[in-house]
Amino acid sequence: MTATRVGEPGNVMNPDNLSASARLVLAACLGVVRPALRAAPITRATIPIGALAIDTLARLRPEPQGIDREQVSLNGFRMEIVRPAGAARALRHGALLYMHGGGFAVCGLRTHRPVAASLARRTGLPVINVDYRQLPSKRITNSVDDCLTAYRWLLRHGADASRIVFAGDSAGGYLTFATALRAIEVGLPAPAGLVGLSPLLDLDYAAKRSHVNVGRDPYIPLLALQAVVRIGAEIDGKLDPLLSPVNGILAGLPPVLLIAAEDEVLRYDCELMAQRLTAAGVPNAVELWRGQVHAFMSIAPNLPESRAALARVSRFVRARIEEGQQARTA
Repeated sequence: MTATRVGEPGNVMNPDNLSASARLVLAACLGVVRPALRAAPITRATIPIGALAIDTLARLRPEPQGIDREQVSLNGFRMEIVRPAGAARALRHGALLYMHGGGFAVCGLRTHRPVAASLARRTGLPVINVDYRQLPSKRITNSVDDCLTAYRWLLRHGADASRIVFAGDSAGGYLTFATALRAIEVGLPAPAGLVGLSPLLDLDYAAKRSHVNVGRDPYIPLLALQAVVRIGAEIDGKLDPLLSPVNGILAGLPPVLLIAAEDEVLRYDCELMAQRLTAAGVPNAVELWRGQVHAFMSIAPNLPESRAALARVSRFVRARIEEGQQARTA
């Protein structure tokens, strides 16, 4: 895997052929979603309203086909195991632990079932979609606790760390890295690989203010990130730098794949993380998708570009798990 330094363009994907459906998504974000996020304040009072609205919209979408679903209740939260239809229930052959996005505040099993289903069908593996506790009743560190609990559950139920990959989009990308770092910190084995899809990896919103994509991002205004961090991470207006995965001890992490939209503000996070992973000796790759929006592959997983991106994710996941299998049998 190749690495990308901050300021370098990364591997630009789909440079010339933007699909008609992707153009519609881009226009909707520019014309409706971003203005709404700028106008509507994100507060402890408004978060439940937004969560209900998003879940209601998700109910209108057809349920994905070709999968089996099993829900598991843990201490204060739940998760859903999504398997290809008819697949074996055993976890020992590999699993993908998925942390959904939504600003640590909205979305859940229903909103991210389509992307979990797509990854399950493509990889042939069970995808464990974690419905972690969220803002405003819990803080970001509580969400990390739940994801770590989900990882412990996998290990207790027959999964081998060398055949588990963590993945997540947006805030779930944060949880992907924060959970891996916490696992290593408490003495658990590292997973086989990490995938960040438009991941939030640096909670310091002030550090992003000068990035060119603050003005270009068609979806996420910096004010929205600022509001989420203030509610979920800051204490008395101060942010602990160690809460940001980019500031963690990265040397023990497994190989990493980072995918983002070329013009989104969280490109900053991907490139900074790639720089620091490279310095720590961790194999990593960054892919930047032209003409796409933040977390496009989870927001609209049936876009041609989303299908292509998820196919790349699936190849990475299979490669990491096959390498773990070879290491176990060598």
